[in-house]
Amino acid sequence: MLVLSRRNRESVVVGGSDGIHRLLKVTVLDIRGANVKLGFEADSNVPVHRGEVWERINAGRKAGNPSNGVGE
Repeated sequence: MLVLSRRNRESVVVGGSDGIHRLLKVTVLDIRGANVKLGFEADSNVPVHRGEVWERINAGRKAGNPSNGVGE
């Protein structure tokens, strides 16, 4: 796991192997106590999910569930 420290309004960019195409940009929007608000910028074809939603989607696929695991 890569761990980075960022201040308010600072970003992290995840790029493609060519170093030019940006896959995802994550920006710290607000920090209040233990809560951090993040903004995500990605192309419309790049899915972005909260961790617990991704886990449900992935569990549904592994179980052979034809639905995507969301909205259950």
